[in-house]
Amino acid sequence: MRTALAHADRYSRGAIWLHWVIAVLVIVNLLIGLLHESLLDGVKGAIPLHKSIGITVLALTLARIAWRLGHRPPPLPASMTGWSRLAAHAAHAGLYALLLALPLTGWIMTSGARVPRPTSFFGLFDLPLLPVSRALGGAAHESHGLLGWVMLLLVGIHVAAALRHHFMLRDSVLARMIPGLSVRR
Repeated sequence: MRTALAHADRYSRGAIWLHWVIAVLVIVNLLIGLLHESLLDGVKGAIPLHKSIGITVLALTLARIAWRLGHRPPPLPASMTGWSRLAAHAAHAGLYALLLALPLTGWIMTSGARVPRPTSFFGLFDLPLLPVSRALGGAAHESHGLLGWVMLLLVGIHVAAALRHHFMLRDSVLARMIPGLSVRR
């Protein structure tokens, strides 16, 4: 029998909204970031769009962290083992760290470029350059690329784990983040 999750077993509407908006923006930005030199070579505006989305992800991540401080997440299912709880917490901590580190390394990279140019935020205004050296900008460039691949890997693991919980373990882990989805009890 399928039943709806109790309100206390679900994330709040704000957390759900922030999760899915950030998720879509991260996937779009990973595609732009990883494909801009091959498939998107010559597409005018791909990198400015990538930068604007990155700053948006940074702002939304800060909002999500603030939201999380005031809204406790639902408890993990009692059936989860100790190692799977630890893995879930480590994955979430890693995702939060990357959601902060990727936009910041991108901003540092842009600010420490050989010819630094302010980044236009969707054509509305320019973001200020950060006071960083070219050496730090170069290190940020290398870090940004590597962190992008780590984010891709962690997003894949996160999605696979959510699908495993829903289809194999048949618990409430995925349902509590999707509005209106019910689970087997």
